[in-house]
Amino acid sequence: MEEGLKPPSLLRRLSPDAMTTLSWLSVPAFAMVSLSMIAGRYPLYLYRHQYAYSLLLLGIAIAMALPLGWASRRPVPVLGVMLVEAIGLRLYGERSWPVFLVVDVLVFYIRVSSRRRLAEAAAAAVLVVWCIVYLPGTPSAGILHLFKTGPGYLVVGTTIAWILGSWIRLRQDHAEMLQAQAATQAVQAERLRIARELHDMVAHSIGVIAIQAGAAGRVIETQPKGARAALGVIEATSRETLAGLRRMLIALREADSDPEQTAPIQGLKDLDWLTETTAKAGVKMDVRWQGQQRPLPPEVDLSAFRIVQESVTNVVRHAGVSQCCVLLDFREKELSIEVVDDGQGGPAGNGGSGYGILGMRERVGLLHGSFRAGPRPEGGFRVAVRLPL
Repeated sequence: MEEGLKPPSLLRRLSPDAMTTLSWLSVPAFAMVSLSMIAGRYPLYLYRHQYAYSLLLLGIAIAMALPLGWASRRPVPVLGVMLVEAIGLRLYGERSWPVFLVVDVLVFYIRVSSRRRLAEAAAAAVLVVWCIVYLPGTPSAGILHLFKTGPGYLVVGTTIAWILGSWIRLRQDHAEMLQAQAATQAVQAERLRIARELHDMVAHSIGVIAIQAGAAGRVIETQPKGARAALGVIEATSRETLAGLRRMLIALREADSDPEQTAPIQGLKDLDWLTETTAKAGVKMDVRWQGQQRPLPPEVDLSAFRIVQESVTNVVRHAGVSQCCVLLDFREKELSIEVVDDGQGGPAGNGGSGYGILGMRERVGLLHGSFRAGPRPEGGFRVAVRLPL
């Protein structure tokens, strides 16, 4: 197809080979119309060598129709050839309306599949050829009559082909714009999802490592055993974080593979691991379960775990307390999560410049739940989430 041309949306379901096949199927159809038109004007019985004349007419009809075979790939040159044929038929006194019908189809196709300026030039060329073919020799009083007869219908047909092609092209451009916007939004959503996963996964471990490193630095001279234990926690936490990052990369790379071969997604089943690592950071998690525990949808299970993880990470980093309470309430239509501490007010009290609260809010919003986080009147910080099931 010519540069700048692309198949119209309503024809995109057809392969290029199918379009080419349709183009070549139109060749014998147009050849038969042309042959009947010419043979009707010059009956065979008027000629002595009827067989030779029949072959001549057949050759002319095929030659006129043959360019249509390239119409799907080279519509503009084919349109030019058809216009030349229309002028030639008119010069020899032949009827040229079948050619103009084909021309209207080409105008429609070019308007849908090409740039606007090229389509405008094609339509203008058709109108110019129409004037060359029909207007010369027409009395001024007969011009109005000309537009009321067959030739006038050709102009109407060209106009309708242009309007219909413009309408389809506008719909096609609008659909492509919506698809581009959807693709951009999908990319942004995926970037935000990866950013949330990385933040929630790394922030907790880095918090534990920072606290243990600080403790080790303070007691390395006076309490070598305590420093050695802190370094052991740092090593174990680092290895777990590295393993988690590796699982995430595997999951991202194998997103289209067999789900059974993809790395497992974290969920509430990993709260025991979270409780253990948080205890190593000096904060005890008091996990309480209410309601009937049951399997959750994967996206809800992951989001619930990440929300608890981020909330507890904020307690470790900002609250300055040694204990927090995590309440998980399995209700009939929703999962209620509440993380409470008696510390210094959480991240809001420290300026709230991080992305933890924002990430939790985004997670809850994607699941059409409710999210509240802020200092408590009696002191401390509270995160309350409801996720619909």
